[in-house]
Amino acid sequence: MSSDPIITIEGLGKRYVIRHAARRAKDYRSLSESLARGASTLARKLRPNSRVGRYEQHRWEEFWALRGVAFEVAEGDIIGIVGRNGAGKSTLLKLLSRISEPTEGRIRLRGRVASLLEVGTGFHPELTGRENIYLNGAILGMTRAEIRRNFDGIVAFAEVERFLDTPVKRYSSGMYVRLAFAVAAHLEPEILVVDEVLAVGDLAFQKKCLGKMDEVARREGRTVLFVSHNMATLAALCQRGIMLDEGRVAADGPMADVIGTYQHALLERHADSGADPAGQYSEEHGIGIRSPRAAVAEAPDGTSELRIEFVLHADNPFREVQIGIEIQTYNGVRIAELPPKMTGFIVENLTDPLHCVLTCRDVRRYLAGGDYTVRIFLRKPAEMLLSADDLVRFSLDPLDLYDLGTTFEQGRHGLVPLRFDFACEESAR
Repeated sequence: MSSDPIITIEGLGKRYVIRHAARRAKDYRSLSESLARGASTLARKLRPNSRVGRYEQHRWEEFWALRGVAFEVAEGDIIGIVGRNGAGKSTLLKLLSRISEPTEGRIRLRGRVASLLEVGTGFHPELTGRENIYLNGAILGMTRAEIRRNFDGIVAFAEVERFLDTPVKRYSSGMYVRLAFAVAAHLEPEILVVDEVLAVGDLAFQKKCLGKMDEVARREGRTVLFVSHNMATLAALCQRGIMLDEGRVAADGPMADVIGTYQHALLERHADSGADPAGQYSEEHGIGIRSPRAAVAEAPDGTSELRIEFVLHADNPFREVQIGIEIQTYNGVRIAELPPKMTGFIVENLTDPLHCVLTCRDVRRYLAGGDYTVRIFLRKPAEMLLSADDLVRFSLDPLDLYDLGTTFEQGRHGLVPLRFDFACEESAR
């Protein structure tokens, strides 16, 4: 394996020019816009050679999707790329795949690149699955002999044997992505670039794809760049992570550390936006939750206690309001959903506002250190009244389970801090 990086990116930037055309007469305009437009039209009539107001017809805005991006990737690395929507992740992959040209900077690649950026990338809808395997392989730079050698493996992995001679325009989105991924993964590119497209497949196929990416990287020494919003998958698959924010590299390091930085940035943005709600209300049913709070505090017995509080109120009297809760990690992994039929949390008569308290004792025994969100939902026996998603959040400090100076953290070690005892004894020969 060469010590030279397989991917080198230096000062990479991609600029787009956005054109804002004048609105048509039928489009909605505010009063101030209408007055400004009228004044501009009058000025042009009085001074026909003047440029006054002409900017309104075609206004241009410069937008940098990426700016000053620089990093290197070693051969055989599995890199997870994270960032909010619009951070520049897909733009970066398109530049690496030579779909787009950079505005500035340069990219050096050693080897062939296979890309899976959207369903059916590189496929022709009128051609059959068989024909598209050869077409896509040729686009990726493979010889006919290489494609023929891997053909049976591609078809078996994609599970499209029955439809191999059917035009792919008749494929479902799941069949499309199975075949596209199978071609990209089996035709032996040195660099495999995968966007969030795997979310199209079912859970069994997603697991199969992730196993294949792990295999091509760890066993075959190929390089994988993987964009996903599923932090649990990234943590399991990738050794290194890169976080993009507003087109720039905001973090680069071990995947667990980058996930932590990303989640912390989301929490800060959430707090800065004032997103901690005063509550939620259903106008359709006239019922709501206000003044929600969630906090972890020390209980009298010395353990940690999670306490969720809110005020339940309704416009008219309600009978048998059922209360359920769901707890998730901040990146969307569901920890537990406790529906009313499981817990029996029911308000028999709701007339005046009620202060409700949910308590989970010794919560550190069940949850790793990290950030969590709480969803509260209200039901009648056959009807959902209100689903208050991400209503409140709480944080747990990581524990040093074994008193060795290493704490059990959600993004690094898992979700449940299990305690084990250790013993050794001589084995009989």
